[in-house]
Amino acid sequence: MNNLAFLSAKEKAAYQTFAEQKLGFKFKDLNLLVTALTHRSYVNEHLKTCVDHNERLEFLGDAILELVSSDFLFRNFNVSEGLMTAWRSTLVRTESIGDAGHKLGYAPLVRMSKGERIGSARSHDIIMADCFEAVIGAIYLDQGFKTAREFIYKNILVKITDVLEQETWRDPKSYFQELSQHFDGVPPQYRTIREEGPDHDRIFTVAAYVNGEVLATADGHSKQEAQVACAKQAVKQYLKKYAAELPPREIPKMQCPDWLTSAYPI
Repeated sequence: MNNLAFLSAKEKAAYQTFAEQKLGFKFKDLNLLVTALTHRSYVNEHLKTCVDHNERLEFLGDAILELVSSDFLFRNFNVSEGLMTAWRSTLVRTESIGDAGHKLGYAPLVRMSKGERIGSARSHDIIMADCFEAVIGAIYLDQGFKTAREFIYKNILVKITDVLEQETWRDPKSYFQELSQHFDGVPPQYRTIREEGPDHDRIFTVAAYVNGEVLATADGHSKQEAQVACAKQAVKQYLKKYAAELPPREIPKMQCPDWLTSAYPI
């Protein structure tokens, strides 16, 4: 017995149509895709009609995503381990893969509990990211490694140019401090100026100060998240204000320009 046994013909068709239109192939075992888009909370609410959730597929997909991303960076850039690690972390972080999931459009097919469905935006983003990794695992099992790798290339690794040009791989708080000390001679300070919302969905508003002046304010579901958002805004201000004084940046070039269509041996 599997999850597919409890779906109507119309529901099955919706999953297969998504696979054909968005992924470019028809699933041999459609149950893999259905399970990849089934959150644990849904199983807890539908014990009689749902037998499995996506956590095992997520585990597998996460490992494949890390391997493919690491292999891609190693083959295409002659840089240090530290830089490759920072770039990979940016490419595969929750926000990045969750955004890729939203763009693919599988949100209406994700099965979750009523409680999760009305949950916070942050909770939804995490679920979308977990589903993305589970879909990678499902593709690998159903279509093989090459197809899973192509899926990762087209939806995640294609972002590498933006990551390098916009330097989103840098830790925002560290970069902010580096700039503030260089141009203003002091490190930034963060202050929480407001807290709102229920305990399970708290919103923190943080302000970043340099020399006693507010340089940026931002919200977050934790103080740390709000501080990072503040730092990102502040960095943009510094880069714009002192553009003429900053040394020209050399953006690393890929060693294999046709990487998207290259047939690697693994």
